[in-house]
Amino acid sequence: MSTTFTVLLGIAAIILPLFVARLVWKRFDQYFGKNDEAYMDTLEYFLKKLGLTILVAFILLWIGMSLVFNGNIS
Repeated sequence: MSTTFTVLLGIAAIILPLFVARLVWKRFDQYFGKNDEAYMDTLEYFLKKLGLTILVAFILLWIGMSLVFNGNIS
């Protein structure tokens, strides 16, 4: 694979998790908020939201980097 193609795929593999993590952060309230403002203002809820967002971003970053650099040994 050419160097330019590898660089472009690497940039895409880094940026994609950021967009997906942003979507997870915004939609977390719809799925897990239970429409309870008192629950959504707790530290427990915030840590769950933060943890899921980081987990999703890290997994996507790991998969993306694995795909980009798999087989690029010269």
